[in-house]
Amino acid sequence: MSNYSPTRDTLAKRIAGEIVLSGHPGQTMRKWRGLLSVSQIEMANALELSPSVISDYETGRRKSPGSGFIKRYVESLLDIDVVRGGHYIRQLSRITLDPSDVFSDIREFMAPVSIQEIIEAVDGVLLTGEDQLELDVFGYTVVDSVKAIMMLSGLDFYRIFGTTSERALVFTGVSRGRSPMIAVKISPFKPRVIILHGLVEEVDPLAVQLAQHEGIPLAISRMSSEDTLVESLKDLYESTV
Repeated sequence: MSNYSPTRDTLAKRIAGEIVLSGHPGQTMRKWRGLLSVSQIEMANALELSPSVISDYETGRRKSPGSGFIKRYVESLLDIDVVRGGHYIRQLSRITLDPSDVFSDIREFMAPVSIQEIIEAVDGVLLTGEDQLELDVFGYTVVDSVKAIMMLSGLDFYRIFGTTSERALVFTGVSRGRSPMIAVKISPFKPRVIILHGLVEEVDPLAVQLAQHEGIPLAISRMSSEDTLVESLKDLYESTV
């Protein structure tokens, strides 16, 4: 079954790595099977083995499984979850979340820069907040908007703000900007400025209205790619060092 996704791939490697490094790999296999609510019979059917073979591996009656079997075991676990809708993959991805899964870059400036400087660095067009361009910004976070919405819980979302909320939040992979603005609205912490990148359509009017209501300057970046966006912000950061 072909169900590749970066989240699934990262989770598969972490489960497999935990099994390989465990002093009791069978018990670790059973733990993950239990977490994903997969029965021994379901596992056996997926691997085309008898349930007793699965039991022997998990109880240690058979010698430690080889890397090939572990790979098949983990892939089958995740395949079963995908068929069911991927509920546990989403839940476990939150538990094992690495910031690099969601954040393209996160930095704190050595000296504050203005909102105006941020907007210039990202080749931005300001949509609201013209009277706040001289306010200080102390850091920035570049975050994949789709991954953030899918993978970050309420508590995880706080990690976007680094050491201070007085920062620029740059959302990439944005379609119209509504979802990032709703996420910011319900967060108790508010950024100093929000930048949207990758728009495929006109900015959703609701996104602009939410920014105005929250008193947060909102801009769109015209940078050609996320990589050039990140590099330009990095140059701005290095100018403060």
